[in-house]
Amino acid sequence: MSNANSTTETVHRVSFLDKDSLSIPILKILQADGTAYDSAVLPVIDQALAEKIHDTCVFTRVLDERMLGAQRQGRISFYMTCTGEEASIVGSVAALDDGDVILAQYREHAAIRYRGFTTEQFMNQMFSNEKDLGKGRQMPIHYGSQALNYQTISSPLATQIPQATGVGYSLKMQGKRNVAICYFGEGAASEGDFHAGLNMAAVLKSPTIFFCRNNGYAISTPTSEQFVGNGIASRGVGYGMHTIRVDGNDMLAVLAATQQARAYALEHNAPVLIEAMTYRLGAHSSSDDPSGYRSKEEEAKWQQHDPVKRFKLWMMNKGWLAEETDAALYEKYRQEVLAAVKVAEKLPVPGLDGIIEDVYDEPTPRLKAQLTSLKQHIKKYPDSYPNSAGRV
Repeated sequence: MSNANSTTETVHRVSFLDKDSLSIPILKILQADGTAYDSAVLPVIDQALAEKIHDTCVFTRVLDERMLGAQRQGRISFYMTCTGEEASIVGSVAALDDGDVILAQYREHAAIRYRGFTTEQFMNQMFSNEKDLGKGRQMPIHYGSQALNYQTISSPLATQIPQATGVGYSLKMQGKRNVAICYFGEGAASEGDFHAGLNMAAVLKSPTIFFCRNNGYAISTPTSEQFVGNGIASRGVGYGMHTIRVDGNDMLAVLAATQQARAYALEHNAPVLIEAMTYRLGAHSSSDDPSGYRSKEEEAKWQQHDPVKRFKLWMMNKGWLAEETDAALYEKYRQEVLAAVKVAEKLPVPGLDGIIEDVYDEPTPRLKAQLTSLKQHIKKYPDSYPNSAGRV
């Protein structure tokens, strides 16, 4: 039976389709030397936007360097870097309106920085102190900000994908001219939530941009062991969605694709899938050692496709950035991050009583009983909870 919304060709011999039946091009605008391809159509971008993009990339690189070091020193418990994937994140968020809602996976801190998350807010979250917007309840890098329309990170993989479908649908029902954008890796696309979320978005016509960072690995599992299909983009086509594959290390390609994806989603009240082909230059997390599953030669090859360097060269070619300005910006953020670390790590942690707030309008009897039990436990074993002195 044919779909009423499609045209089906009739054949009279058995003819199967395979993964090579669908040819998916990859959008490239910037070359490695920072010059555009001759036939490339550039996105809408001016010097002010380029400078904001570059500033966000520099801050993110410095944050990753400093906080990974802080984790190694035992000052924070966990960290994940964005290194190597900055163009995918910053290029896409730069195409959005501030009213668009971001649902991230866990490696998109560059997106919340672009929206205005301060250095102090980053530190307060990672040290789980009394100024943390999340009230100290999350492990490091699980950012969230209602003011910046950035929904709080959740550790379970892919849960944000069907949620993003709902957010986009809600924006449409409210008559708002905004979209939701949902970030995830190609590994998360193996979860059931991915398939349920995309199919629901396509059927309900939710204005949501599904942004897949295909960075080569799901922790230690290479894409060759994750799937045999034509990447993630082919799945978008399978669900009847507008789909594009881009060079995820090309800032201008990502910016152009996301600008047009947003315009389409709003015009048609429909979802779009973007697959950004990139590479995770760092470890999966501070708990991971990539030397166990990939070679130094592979990493060195991808270093030549550094997205931050490529965009920097483009800006220099335009006369929008000087080498000394770039160097000064790195130094400025190194000092700023270090100073913020020293302040945040000395601030007290939130009081225990607040741990049962914000769950229900009023804490339930069971939650109150659990809090009482927790306090009794801490009093009984004070040496095991040295940071809880004065909190119970």
